[in-house]
Amino acid sequence: MHILTGIHSVREALRAGRPLDRILIARGRHGKRLEEIVRLARERGVPVRFEDRVQLDRTAGTPQHQGAVALLAARPTVALEDLLRRQPQSGLLVLLDGVEDPNNLGAIIRSALAAGADGIVVPERRSAGLTDAVARASAGALEHLPVARVKNLARTLEALKQAGYWLVGLDERAEKPYTAVDLTARVGLVLGSEGKGLHELVRQRCDFLVSIPTSGPVRSLNVSVAAGVVLFEAVRQRSRQPRMHTETNR
Repeated sequence: MHILTGIHSVREALRAGRPLDRILIARGRHGKRLEEIVRLARERGVPVRFEDRVQLDRTAGTPQHQGAVALLAARPTVALEDLLRRQPQSGLLVLLDGVEDPNNLGAIIRSALAAGADGIVVPERRSAGLTDAVARASAGALEHLPVARVKNLARTLEALKQAGYWLVGLDERAEKPYTAVDLTARVGLVLGSEGKGLHELVRQRCDFLVSIPTSGPVRSLNVSVAAGVVLFEAVRQRSRQPRMHTETNR
């Protein structure tokens, strides 16, 4: 992960408009120069996290960071509104609720692009950044598929409903198989984090909860594998005659 350390380097990167994934500020540090960095970051939509000094030392690889560390992005994110306005639109989005492994995120981006999805939506917190590791894992797909970063995923789901999307959440406990819902309309596929799955507020906002049937002692699939399975079920359904929704009431 490429990083910048020190107040001057971080401030100038913000002023120059360099794509930054996020900025880390040492918790408890004050001063006009750090306050200026926080202000510039918020003006430019760059997430700011306040971390313990020990965590900043570990991320920077040195204690000589003056309380400011910036993580560079391999590619800038887009606003959700811009993502929804892009043409042409397939009406297929992938929303990730806390996928923190760069390899998983990159693999999901690769599968989403191959399936013709419009883009990926990730939250500011509890998500891997768009780093070089993600770019490598995506095998170049990150250069072609837009990624929107949102402050609150649960509220974003409500906004997508208002925009006409049906939300399908993957949950290994769900009784309905993923093949039993209509994926030919505007659909947002919602996948949870490695190990923990969907957060409860996110689960509650999904129109359908589905699972991927498995056999054997291991019940759950890796999140990137699960994403690929459901994305290409959407491709299969969309290659056939569209059918009526299996359920019509939210």
